[in-house]
Amino acid sequence: MTATIEPEVGKARLRKEDERLITGRTRWTDNIVLPGMLHLAVLRSPMAHAKIVSLDVSAAKDSPGVIAVYTAKDLDPDGSIGMPCAWPITPDMKSPRRPVLADGQVNFAGEGIAVVVARSSAEAHDALEAIDVEYDELPVVLDMEAALAEGAPLVHEDLGTNESAVWKFDSAEAGTGGNVEDAISSSKIVLKRRFRQQRLIPAFMEPRACVVDPTGTQISVWSATQVPHILRVMTALTLGIPEHKLRVIAPDVGGGFGGKIGVLPEEMMTVLVAQKLGKPVKWNESRSESILTAHHGRDQIQDITISANADGTVTGLKVELLANMGAYIGLVGPGVPILGAFMFNAIYKFPAYHFACTNVFTTTTLTDAYRGAGRPEATFAVERIMDELADELGMDPMELREKNWIKHEEFPFTTVAGLTYDTGNYEAATEKAKELFDYDGLRREQQQRRDSGDPVQLGIGISTFTEMCGLAPSRVLGSLDYAAGGWEYASVRMLPTGKVEVTTGASGHGQGHETAWSQILADQLGVPFDDIEVLHGDTQSSHKGMDTYGSRSLVVGGVAVVKAAEKVVAKAKPVAAHLLECSEDDLEFAGGKFTVKGTDQSTTMQDIAFTVFAAHNLPDGMEPSLDSDATFDPENFSYPHGTHLCAAEVDTETGRVKLRSYVCVDDVGVVVNPLIVEGQVHGGLAQGIAQALFEEAVHDESGTLTTGTFADYLLPSAADLPSFTTARTETPSTTNPLGAKGVGEAGTIASTPAVVNAVIDAVRHFGVNDIDMPLTPMRVWHAVQHGTTDAGGAGSEAGGGLGSIDASGGAQ
Repeated sequence: MTATIEPEVGKARLRKEDERLITGRTRWTDNIVLPGMLHLAVLRSPMAHAKIVSLDVSAAKDSPGVIAVYTAKDLDPDGSIGMPCAWPITPDMKSPRRPVLADGQVNFAGEGIAVVVARSSAEAHDALEAIDVEYDELPVVLDMEAALAEGAPLVHEDLGTNESAVWKFDSAEAGTGGNVEDAISSSKIVLKRRFRQQRLIPAFMEPRACVVDPTGTQISVWSATQVPHILRVMTALTLGIPEHKLRVIAPDVGGGFGGKIGVLPEEMMTVLVAQKLGKPVKWNESRSESILTAHHGRDQIQDITISANADGTVTGLKVELLANMGAYIGLVGPGVPILGAFMFNAIYKFPAYHFACTNVFTTTTLTDAYRGAGRPEATFAVERIMDELADELGMDPMELREKNWIKHEEFPFTTVAGLTYDTGNYEAATEKAKELFDYDGLRREQQQRRDSGDPVQLGIGISTFTEMCGLAPSRVLGSLDYAAGGWEYASVRMLPTGKVEVTTGASGHGQGHETAWSQILADQLGVPFDDIEVLHGDTQSSHKGMDTYGSRSLVVGGVAVVKAAEKVVAKAKPVAAHLLECSEDDLEFAGGKFTVKGTDQSTTMQDIAFTVFAAHNLPDGMEPSLDSDATFDPENFSYPHGTHLCAAEVDTETGRVKLRSYVCVDDVGVVVNPLIVEGQVHGGLAQGIAQALFEEAVHDESGTLTTGTFADYLLPSAADLPSFTTARTETPSTTNPLGAKGVGEAGTIASTPAVVNAVIDAVRHFGVNDIDMPLTPMRVWHAVQHGTTDAGGAGSEAGGGLGSIDASGGAQ
């Protein structure tokens, strides 16, 4: 018999994973060493756009330690292999074949041209220097608007255009709202702004890596990936390998942030080379390669029009985007702006809405999902335009938001974009945030500084956000032409000694799955936390799943665990009734015990597990197994929300921005582990603030990435960030039995506009209504000195964003 176990869900447990991660008692992909293993290195193009006139690898073949050198013709003689795209957003979307290695032409700086296989990594990289390539340079295509202009150079001549696809949503056509043009034409206030989402680089801790062993009955692939199950399916489809002959393993993965969601040419070439040589082969990229060729994120031009009545009631929202795909189409890259399409309306009751996005090819590294994937871009635009509207109306920006947001008594609420928000309470989160922040006191101090002409001005930034996460109902994803479903899988195995193994299709790379899943199961089965082992990231032990991205792990994967555990309890119940000689209807289950109602007669789940293992005394006809699995397909997305407030001090003489305080109150539904939630929020805030103030991928006029190292691509350290004040409110989700909502992307989605709004608020009285991100000291100083050319006005079509600040300031 076991003692009563206190509830685990809600307990702030230290993560199980951290002991091995922190002490180094684990294996990353690059740590894997196999007998006879060879090493692969990739020769990458220094040109952004060029024909390959000649390619001579003979000297490299004779270099010390070299086993083989391969070009595109060697690995793909008939040119039939192309990297997959899982999200063709329109039937006529143009998607050029992305080869394993460049075949006759390079289309971005860093594209692979040849691979060297050698006995050591050093010998493979040394031999790259011996490869002789002659290029015929082609015009580069870097600016999205210029790329769409008539007569522009084409990234892919055979496509005849740099336009990949145009995707639209209109509330009048969808029947979810009115006609936006009518709303704009009949409104007293109309504002237009242009915002720029700069290009970002997912700077995960561990660079990408792949090890392939072809020597067994299966081809085993170790990869630093977020998506082992998707990688397995896509490798089988791309290379024609029978899926049952592929085993994909994601060992401990050092971060991803969406940057490891792709199916990589390097993974495919490593498989092909290993097959050719019949030996294990490893590819591991350097940090510089990672920055250059791992997919980038964001990179949008956002033209936003908002209309309102004189009292501040919003009447319409029109969004026109240009989204940079780079030179090729990523696994889900085309759909990233589409995820944002459903979130531009945010928490507000817009009566009319129109969204249009044009995906554009340029001669740059492709873009794909990056933490938040479309939702941060949308939240930034709407929260920035709400501040601009408040300024135009002479209203406090918080008052304007409160006037237009969905009230708590109005849930469930179907938005103008057609989504049904199940629960929320924006008033409660905002009230708590304002109290912790001292909103009114800081407003008074702000006025005092303005009145006194203080060179250090104070700004207050607001971001009241919601997001759609927990990707999500398979039928909805299908209606958006996404190739896969939104379900997740789990299985629970009761071992004879009462211990538990759970397998999950959600592959963790830092989220704390092993801890959270153990807490969930401990409550479901009444088994001690330490008696539960969570298995993931291996398609052999966890044979199916949809993996980890889009804040779906807990609200989809965790619920699959609950469903599987419920089946275990259901199987155990007749055994308990048999052992206790009672009817199943007379039993109740709690804390791991089946008890006869009104008595002290009971038996534990552990006792039943051994009874089933022995199979000596089971009900007639019962299969001797409690093991169960479940596949959960959610009925809706989940919708976390929150209020983020930022106080920024801006030195008007130098342009330096100092974050004085940051308060966020998030509603992520029921919390399984508060420590994990805090960690996710803190990490998300760091990435969102980094976009606002620090990070930007920059190309020179020839298409060369000039921010190709961490000396040039600026990541903040802990010293660059304030101490965060975090708190929570709770409105449980009604779309899953845990009542949970996603948290992995919330901080990133909310923080960027909060910081930018704070900086703009600090210097708005100097005539500034926008500054391009990142808000470097040079850009802020320049804005203070020169203001914004047109601050906008009632009925105006004011220009902010790209036109207001000299882009050269970003290099300072």
